[in-house]
Amino acid sequence: MKQAKKSLGQNFLVDKNIIRKIINLSEIKNKHIVEIGPGTGSLTKEIILRKPKSLTLIEKDNELCKDLKEKYFNQKFIKIFNSDILKFEIEKKIFKNSIIFGNLPYNISSQILIKFIKFKKWPPKYKCLNFMFQKELGEKILGKYLSSEYGRLSIISNYRLKISNKFLISPNCFFPKPRVNSMMISFFPKNQNLFKIKKIDNLELITSIFFSKKRKMINKTLRKIFKENEIKKIKEIKTNLRPADLKPELYYKITELFEQN
Repeated sequence: MKQAKKSLGQNFLVDKNIIRKIINLSEIKNKHIVEIGPGTGSLTKEIILRKPKSLTLIEKDNELCKDLKEKYFNQKFIKIFNSDILKFEIEKKIFKNSIIFGNLPYNISSQILIKFIKFKKWPPKYKCLNFMFQKELGEKILGKYLSSEYGRLSIISNYRLKISNKFLISPNCFFPKPRVNSMMISFFPKNQNLFKIKKIDNLELITSIFFSKKRKMINKTLRKIFKENEIKKIKEIKTNLRPADLKPELYYKITELFEQN
């Protein structure tokens, strides 16, 4: 087993039952598959056994990437990129209806998710995301309105993605063992939306402005962004509420109004 690098947030998945459980989240045979951070290739090996049409591996670690290229040099359906996923132009590289797997480094997992939410072309080329997060972050992504986990990440995620299967993974399933539990979540792109936000960056901006003053009432924040007559256009808004008291749909409406300016 390779020595894990703390700087890259590496924890290698070693439990074969969990590996199969992850792989079973999606139909792989004859599909285009992408794996982010394959590491030592434990998930990769299982994917190959299911006979995908193509397999794209994106690995930042130079040594691990070299090992993967040596191991699969004669497999023409496998493409391997030695790249940081946050800098990699994945939207241009993947095939239509790709299925994406990722045992994500915890320190950048929310950034990776946001990268996939911010694809310029929507609906995107990918059909499904199967991502692993630290449990605490996973709960924020799943956070329902009025729950303690509800916030920016769940509002942004739910705008473009339907969140489906989820299950917990024990630290015992990794080497070295992380100090936290992990959570696997599947996401499916929403093809249609009731709200027409032109740029997802604007939803990011609006939620950032509001939740930066999480404990304060929203009246001052609203008046910094909008004129009084504009605020009245969204009848459901009560200015004595706090950011966590607003439903996701209200943030989508506020963003639409912001884009009209």
